[in-house]
Amino acid sequence: MPDAPKFVITDYGFPTITIEREIIETAGGQLATFQCKTEEEVIAATKEADAILVQWAPLTHAVLQQLPHCKVIVRYGIGIDNIDLDAARSRGIMVCNVPDYCIDEVADHTFALAMSMARQLPALDPLVRQGVWKIVPPRPMPASRQMIFVAIGYGRIARAVLDRARACKFHLATCDPYLPAGTKLPPDVQILDIDQALKTGDIVSLHLPLTEATRHLINGEGLSKMKPTSLLINTSRGGLVNTVELAAALSRDQIAGAALDVFEQEPLDAAHPLMKCTNALLTSHVSWYSELSQPQLQRMAADEAVRAIKDEAVRNRVA
Repeated sequence: MPDAPKFVITDYGFPTITIEREIIETAGGQLATFQCKTEEEVIAATKEADAILVQWAPLTHAVLQQLPHCKVIVRYGIGIDNIDLDAARSRGIMVCNVPDYCIDEVADHTFALAMSMARQLPALDPLVRQGVWKIVPPRPMPASRQMIFVAIGYGRIARAVLDRARACKFHLATCDPYLPAGTKLPPDVQILDIDQALKTGDIVSLHLPLTEATRHLINGEGLSKMKPTSLLINTSRGGLVNTVELAAALSRDQIAGAALDVFEQEPLDAAHPLMKCTNALLTSHVSWYSELSQPQLQRMAADEAVRAIKDEAVRNRVA
């Protein structure tokens, strides 16, 4: 099919791409798949592409300048910080993401991390295994109904996390610089500014996109504002947190603990100082996953790319 639109998957971590292939070929397209890691590999793979599906590969300014035919880029997932949006706009390339495929999974994982830390499970388990049996935990443990659960950001996932916190009787609050004026919040959700959120939150959970304005939002200065009993949770974007400064704060008990599923560099380096922090709970960017969410992501990304190529209305355009 020489005139068939060319779809390229630059990289993926799924066992197969059978779902995408069926959707794209049924729509009359041709599909090529790669496992690109560098700009050079992406340029070579995508030079004839009409549509690109990308997971982690870099779609930088240099890459986008080499796309004479590309009409749309679809990111497998929510974050789009591996795509140069300004360069895409200048080239007239549509950029879409899939922001609504794993809301419950990420919310469940976020709240599981928060409750694990609040109930001190990472500290209690090794004590039991060492033969230490105490019915009082090693650190102060307030009841959830005494604690303020703050979501920094108030998007789909943040709201789902606060729903779970509500069920456990936390006091609820949010801080979101992107919240549209006039947005009505539930009466039990207090609106705070960033300083108030850091100073008053017992559990501070991050739910923001990664931009130049939000990069290292949580750094040494911000951590110094938090209570020594507070907990930091990040299942959003790794770059929101300066993890070296977080590790330093944790090592001197400046805050009680942190739980992270995302990091600036993944996988997390074995020599990273967070690895030595016993009051840090670390997971490997798995909060998005369930046996339902993975095929749903693949299907939704492929459907979006096909819609764009067919000049149909897309669901989630970000540029």
